[in-house]
Amino acid sequence: MTKIVLVAACALVDADGRILLAQRPEGKSMAGLWEFPGGKVEQGERPEETLIRELEEELGIEVNEACLAPLTFASHSYEDFHLLMPLFICRRWNGTPLGKEGQALKWVRAVRLRDYPMPAADEPLIPHLLDAV
Repeated sequence: MTKIVLVAACALVDADGRILLAQRPEGKSMAGLWEFPGGKVEQGERPEETLIRELEEELGIEVNEACLAPLTFASHSYEDFHLLMPLFICRRWNGTPLGKEGQALKWVRAVRLRDYPMPAADEPLIPHLLDAV
């Protein structure tokens, strides 16, 4: 039986239409790859609640649930588990994103997202972002 892991991700889009990517730090699986901020959905938690919590913990920003719009999702099998990842888009938040967990951050135009190596599950999300931004 395959373990299914639910992770919520967010494409933060700034006023210039750029998307925030975070680089996975050393010591974590897939270190060095770029991803959309977010994290594992905890027991009894909705994906929107996960993003509000994770974006505050990882980036130090406040996001209102009404500003999280579902965009698409990824469904990807890794060797040890199957990842299900809804992707939300957010254009409004309070604060300035900072890498509070030591991760590098980069604001990237949607057309340049493929220039950044990403986990396999994130790559199919790019065409949806190209259409949305």
